[in-house]
Amino acid sequence: MLFGKLCKAALLSAAAVQSATALAIGGKPNLMIRDSYKREPLQDIVTWDEHSLFVHGERIIFYSGEFHPYRLPVPSLWLDVFQKIKALGYNGVSFYTDWALLEGKPGVFNASGVFDFQPFFDAAQEAGIYLLARPGPYINAEVSGGGFPGWLQRVPGTLRTRDPSYLHATDNYARNMNEIIAKAQITNGGPVILAQPENEYSGATDDVPEFPDPVYFGYVEQQMRDAGVVVPLISNDAYPHGYFTPGSEAGADIYGHDGYPLGFDCANPYTWPDNSLPTYYLDLHRQQSPSTPYSIIEFQGGAFDPWGGNGFEQCVKLLGPEFERVFYKNDFSFGLTIFNIYMTYGGTNWGNLGHPGGYTSYDYGAVIKEDRVVTREKYSEAKLEANFLQASPAYWTAWAQNNTNANGSYTGNDALAVTALLGEQTNFFVLRHAAFNSLETTEYSITLPSKSQGNITIPQLGGSLSLHGRDSKWHVTDYDVGGINLVYSTAEIFTWKQYDHKRVLVVYGGPGEMHELAVEGGGHAKTVEGDGVKYGEKNGATVMQYSVSADRKVVELGCGLTVYLLDRHSAYNYWVLDLPSDNVWGNYTHPSHAVSAPIVNGGYLLRTVEVKDGCVHLTGDINSTTNFEVIGGAPHHTREMTFNGEKVHFKQDHWSGVVTATVSYDEPSVDLPNLSTIGWKSVDTLPELKSDYDDSLWTDANLTQTYNTLRNLTTPRSLYASDYGYNTGYLLFRGHFTAKGGESSLYLATQGGSAFGHSVWVNSTFVGSFD
Repeated sequence: MLFGKLCKAALLSAAAVQSATALAIGGKPNLMIRDSYKREPLQDIVTWDEHSLFVHGERIIFYSGEFHPYRLPVPSLWLDVFQKIKALGYNGVSFYTDWALLEGKPGVFNASGVFDFQPFFDAAQEAGIYLLARPGPYINAEVSGGGFPGWLQRVPGTLRTRDPSYLHATDNYARNMNEIIAKAQITNGGPVILAQPENEYSGATDDVPEFPDPVYFGYVEQQMRDAGVVVPLISNDAYPHGYFTPGSEAGADIYGHDGYPLGFDCANPYTWPDNSLPTYYLDLHRQQSPSTPYSIIEFQGGAFDPWGGNGFEQCVKLLGPEFERVFYKNDFSFGLTIFNIYMTYGGTNWGNLGHPGGYTSYDYGAVIKEDRVVTREKYSEAKLEANFLQASPAYWTAWAQNNTNANGSYTGNDALAVTALLGEQTNFFVLRHAAFNSLETTEYSITLPSKSQGNITIPQLGGSLSLHGRDSKWHVTDYDVGGINLVYSTAEIFTWKQYDHKRVLVVYGGPGEMHELAVEGGGHAKTVEGDGVKYGEKNGATVMQYSVSADRKVVELGCGLTVYLLDRHSAYNYWVLDLPSDNVWGNYTHPSHAVSAPIVNGGYLLRTVEVKDGCVHLTGDINSTTNFEVIGGAPHHTREMTFNGEKVHFKQDHWSGVVTATVSYDEPSVDLPNLSTIGWKSVDTLPELKSDYDDSLWTDANLTQTYNTLRNLTTPRSLYASDYGYNTGYLLFRGHFTAKGGESSLYLATQGGSAFGHSVWVNSTFVGSFD
């Protein structure tokens, strides 16, 4: 995670010299892309080209959320978070490992108990989540010391450099942690498919001459390889400087960078500063690493809150669903296929592991709250966006177009900007306001190119389209719905699936909008639910136009396509859950298999689905009596339906095959004790205040020198706690002096981290506090 400003940002414009192997769109690379400077491939399960990753020979989009196991140190709860991330439509999680927690004593590495990673890997595998492992050794992550153990302060030499003392200090941790990661790689049947050396190695102070240093970065990479890590190594520049791109000395396999464009001003949650939207990412990517997938390893999913801050709910307002729609889709307009959102579940800073600028909660205003509740609207918006990209394999290979002239393009309206991604057949268009922070609603028509019908001016049935303030949307042309050509859609696509000869398409729009879709060879269209759909025929395509409302509309076309026309908030209640596979894919998202996954309407949260032997089995959570509707994917003659293992009464429509059921909610009864009637006992937690307290076993502050290179000693003996091995938490000092009777004052100066305080006693008399 990135915060603050780097001391030095020596911008490097490094044009990548790696040449990409030419591949047909959607083609399978035989091996990972490599040139003469590259090593021989270490494995062939995870490969890549200039568009995306491949797993087991199938192209995937790596859509990931950040989640740190040490911020939820209850292994039995990790599956809960993984399933909530998978329910979003994500297929990946990125995680840091904290050196300070694993090697608190030099030379003693301990990954047992709550620090054991195997339950984390097992839970990821059960949920069907791929992992990006990020062991540092430096991680930032708003943890104490950026993950460096306190004892590292007593190691001479400059951190994060080629200094032998520092490198040697990292070896034990790096060897043990990377061996754990290596055993969990997909090559060994585990969930790890990517690994990141170092973290945001993008700046240095002026007294560090070798920066960026390939010797240091290469050392960290080699530590990973020596431990058996064979999956691709991916970097994360704090900003897109182009450091360590493929082809450069010590370059990573895949180049990636971070982005926190809206900043952390949660005190002003409705302020989007001008020039905050990064529209230049694509240009830099093509200069820096054109032969690897465009990758953002950390993109803003919330914000940290400092001491005395405004609270994380203010951060949710700043970085809510509007932010996701505008900023995430801007990223997608660049052809992004490796995307990790920091944070997706933040958790809690237990046991002083947080950095001094933050407090116990690390909620981060993420889509999943600190208490693991998923009631924030941004969770549902994130689900809409992820499911669209997972259902759109044509996007994974579409070529993003330069957006320098995006303003006014395709619409002729300079108040709007459109960026295109053009594919062999399907085209994608991201629409937003030219002034991305505009609060205005703008009406427009748009002329979009298509392979099937050339340029089409939309809407064709009259009226106009509209874009609300701080909004962005997808338009598509020649979009493949299981062999049926969706000539265009101004409504955004949530998902589509194919079940034998039937296809189901779910689209949605914002409040008060009008949308239009056209289906090539759609045949006769009829509204089977709702009303207000206007039909027409243009160039052999069936055109549908509707105004968005809370009442859904369902249209059946003669070509075998059923279209659900929803408003955005209704779409929030729909879920797409992967079916488990018996092959190497297991519970992971299998692109070829996912086209027949069930679509379910209803429920606070759905976790898993299984369709087997004529039965539909759902698991999930409800917070009220809930109506479920399986609009696609149920057996033609469903004979049983269960929810969390319990049979539920259901009905199935003979014509559509839709299955409906109601699950009752019984609020649990919780009996809390009456704390006022309980007998309480207390213990003296500060016996050190007593004048007769024996401190003979305490560590003597007797060092005449210090390891602190930032501030020289101003006392005869060092009083820096870290010089004696005390690095965090509550510190107690006891000093002895003999008064002569004429003293009139006592002077003490203390220094700690942000929001530190002190309290002082003379003998047993309280003198005062500072906080």
